[in-house]
Amino acid sequence: MKKRSQKTDNQSFKSSSKEKLNKPHHQAKPAKPKNPYFYGIHAVSMLIKRRPEEVLGLFIQLRDDGQMSSEHQLIVQSAKHFGISIQNAHRERLTELCGSQQHQGVVALARTAPMADETILDNLLMQDDVLFLVLDQITDAHNLGACLRTACAMGVDAVILPRHQSAPITPTVAKVSVGASEVIPVISVTNLARTLEKMKKSGVFIFGTALDKSAKPAFECDFGGKVAIIMGSEGDGMRRLTQTMCDTLVYIPMAEVLDRPQSLNVSVATGMVLYEVMRQRRGFGQMPLV
Repeated sequence: MKKRSQKTDNQSFKSSSKEKLNKPHHQAKPAKPKNPYFYGIHAVSMLIKRRPEEVLGLFIQLRDDGQMSSEHQLIVQSAKHFGISIQNAHRERLTELCGSQQHQGVVALARTAPMADETILDNLLMQDDVLFLVLDQITDAHNLGACLRTACAMGVDAVILPRHQSAPITPTVAKVSVGASEVIPVISVTNLARTLEKMKKSGVFIFGTALDKSAKPAFECDFGGKVAIIMGSEGDGMRRLTQTMCDTLVYIPMAEVLDRPQSLNVSVATGMVLYEVMRQRRGFGQMPLV
């Protein structure tokens, strides 16, 4: 009886183990991405102004005397107007929330803004003097934020990014752009070459920046009419396929200084080219003092 009972137990154990092995493995559902914490006075101010319904909470640092700075007071007033929850927090807590010490005493929990729809591109292509900035594989958030800031200041109508191998619009981008990421349309496209071809058929003249023998100095180019300026990635510049879509290659002349850097940071170069575009379009030699 003992042996028979032992055999039965063994069979039962084997059967149970077999069932476990054959039982489908249910993987845990991936957690939904958390809403990010935006930070910085200008970024948060513009976020509340442009997308108040997407702001879920505001965290403010008080001064040592327990009072708010005038800049923080304006942000709080705006947040109260839209019924946004407000909490006071220490500097260390704000740093912990946003992951940066550059928060300037203000952090906002908010939903990420979606990229602009490609249908916006169709509407813009109908304008006679439309100006696009195309960023080909800019992967550094600080460079992307700086480019958006400059593009907004220089009157660019929209910024175009390839969907893959480009930095997303993160709180860091929003902070560096000082809120410009909330103002200027940023269009993410699946196939950049196809988009450029579409733009060319609509009469857009495409300039690509490159250190190439065939490139022309930026100040010798005519930037009137429908124009797109392409800036390449930080390390490799434009991809070969992107370069073939350009009507003209341009470069920024530099001083003949011994041992000078051979290239410029992409956000700096973007600012210099876009300034030349605006200078020509507005017909002035110097920027007016503000």
